Amino acid sequence: MISTTDIVITIAYILFIVTIGLWTGTRKKKNEEITSGEYFLAGKSLKWPMIGLALFATNISCLHLVSLAQSGFDSGLLNGNFEWMAAFTLILLALLFIPFYIRSGISTLPDFLERRYNRACRDWLAFISILSAIIIHIAFSFLAGGIVLETLFGIDMYVSIVVIASLTGLYTIIGGLRAVVVTEIIQSLVLITGAIIITVFAWNKVGGWDHMTAILQKENAMDKLSMIRPIGDKSGMSWIAVFLGYPVLGIWYWCADQTIVQRVLGAKDENHARVGSLFCGFIKILPVFIFVLPGLFAYILYKSGTMDLSSLQTVGANGKTVLNTKGIYTLMITQLLPKGLVGILVAALLSGLMSQIAGALNSIATLSSYDLYKRFKPETSDKKLVSVGRWSAGIALAVSIALLPLLNSYQSLFEGINDVIAHIAPPITCVFLLGVFWKKASAKGAQYTLLLGSIIGASVFVVNKLYGAETIIGKIPFMMMAFYLFCICVFIQVIFSYIYPVKHTTQSEVLYWSSIWEPLKSKGWSGIGNYKFLSVLLLVIMGVLYIYFK
Repeated sequence: MISTTDIVITIAYILFIVTIGLWTGTRKKKNEEITSGEYFLAGKSLKWPMIGLALFATNISCLHLVSLAQSGFDSGLLNGNFEWMAAFTLILLALLFIPFYIRSGISTLPDFLERRYNRACRDWLAFISILSAIIIHIAFSFLAGGIVLETLFGIDMYVSIVVIASLTGLYTIIGGLRAVVVTEIIQSLVLITGAIIITVFAWNKVGGWDHMTAILQKENAMDKLSMIRPIGDKSGMSWIAVFLGYPVLGIWYWCADQTIVQRVLGAKDENHARVGSLFCGFIKILPVFIFVLPGLFAYILYKSGTMDLSSLQTVGANGKTVLNTKGIYTLMITQLLPKGLVGILVAALLSGLMSQIAGALNSIATLSSYDLYKRFKPETSDKKLVSVGRWSAGIALAVSIALLPLLNSYQSLFEGINDVIAHIAPPITCVFLLGVFWKKASAKGAQYTLLLGSIIGASVFVVNKLYGAETIIGKIPFMMMAFYLFCICVFIQVIFSYIYPVKHTTQSEVLYWSSIWEPLKSKGWSGIGNYKFLSVLLLVIMGVLYIYFK
């Protein structure tokens, strides 16, 4: 439980964010009606700092703070690969995908698939995007937030979730993308500040790097400092699994997921979109040090007897004591920080939770209005589209809360969310990659790939959940499973593209690159802000980091 001072700080922060969101989203000239373009895409006025911070805030939620700390405690820096590998996919977004998205003037990614392939592909992606936003971006975030608030305040998890959902939904549903982005910028800064605070306190408590490595050696756990594990590693996250499996997950998440890419679609121009994406890539270096590493510090403090985890211990069915590490970040907050700072850290956690949910709700509203409702009623007015979007976001909130008991069965939240992504991403990654780089990728080929790939992925997921490790499928790590499913999808699309040859339209014949170098012909800004320079710089930095933490 936390002090009255910290509770006051937390409540004040929540009210501040809701007020800012409502003020930003509803601010307009006298007698001016908000348009659908303004509501869903912020009037295409976003500049690179806003885009970079908004991308980071939409990606990093309370789930990440809680689950990455848990993974740091359980397996060390290993899951930091999900953060650092994101830098490479953000480079792909900036170099290869953004030019198509911006130049074609699309409002949603399903819209892009219709222009490149056909209407059936658009419908399927819209459905999958809404489903994934509800499960991955909202429900899992609610789960993490509920665990934290229940531990800190003693409030029932579902009660706290409903309250946060109502407040976040209020300014998101009313204010649209501009309200989301402005609040995300504030929340990114609060979240990063809070994470740095707990990292510093934990580091001081540990007593430095030498003391940490001494305890790791004593516990025979030096592999916790390694980002690259050998083939056959019991974690299932060997170097080959990471470098083959992550791109499948990452390209879908960063380059083809509406919730993420919507920030890019609201960019002022192509250069702002590209540099904003790369700026996010640089920020993604931080989570390993301020989200994952604190969890490892907690492990050191636990092993050295200076951190009490008795409240996380439960007795299993076999009578043995089991440590439920989902609440490790919460205990770090309450045991390592003084009064006042605890309130700031809770505000940081709520920042992540609210920004993730806000971003997902806005993308759901956009998809529901543009890709579903407007298709059947093309003459719909802007006012009606905004209304449909708001109702869709409200329904999505209710559905995500209903899914919480099912998702809470995962022992690790981070493992749970990536397990779901591994079975959703392969067909979408496939049709986007082949669509952008292969001239012969046909509409029917993509249509069958999305349908069959999704069915196969869902079937594998169900088999794993029902029979677990008893089957051959159940023994395959989820990262490698993502890669295998991707290969199957590529095979399906190639075969069907030859069976049903491509017939390009005026739109589709300009929506693929004739070579990998073609996207680089755009000069971009001069000087240090040039997207080519920033891409190379980010690649060099990531290479150095991986060599050091190999």
